[in-house]
Amino acid sequence: MSRGGSRADRTATAKSEATRARVLDAAARVLAREGYSGTRLTDVAKEAEVQAPAIYYYFASREELIEEVAATGAQSLLDETTAATDALPADAGPLDRIDAVAEAHIRFTMTSPDIARVVLRNQEQFPADPPLRHVAILQRYHRTWSGLLRDAQQQGLIDASVDLAVARHLALGALNSALDWWSPGRTSITKVVEQTRFLLRRGLGGR
Repeated sequence: MSRGGSRADRTATAKSEATRARVLDAAARVLAREGYSGTRLTDVAKEAEVQAPAIYYYFASREELIEEVAATGAQSLLDETTAATDALPADAGPLDRIDAVAEAHIRFTMTSPDIARVVLRNQEQFPADPPLRHVAILQRYHRTWSGLLRDAQQQGLIDASVDLAVARHLALGALNSALDWWSPGRTSITKVVEQTRFLLRRGLGGR
């Protein structure tokens, strides 16, 4: 037998991974629609087109499934925004980096609305004790914004009188608002990104 296992083993593994991913996608849709307290495994199973007991093959409980959905989504947001800044040239300034993070954030929100709603909008529904893994990931993401805003202010690109915590909350609130009004066909993502960049630059830098 090869080190990679038999073809049957590989096929079974691929099928199992595909089913797990389908369950996670279905759970995100149900969570976005019904919220934390309203999410039932029977609804997730129906959405994923699997038998409800099959979910327990992948997740020990409803809470574990929800935690995985939220943590996976939060990590995707963090990874996408990090990749956006990593792709910039070394001499990119703080406002350029803010542009890149904002674009990645709004593209995430618009292209993955269900998971974005779970991660960014349903926070008050999740249990506070113990906090879920996605909370720590989002805190890291918020620290990224805090650092970028601080760098911009230190370089004189943001007025010294601006409260950066307030600025961060307002910026993220504006980006998240696309969940409420945007839909495919309303206007292009590219146009929204351009408008977002313009308004953030004017709002933060006054230029």
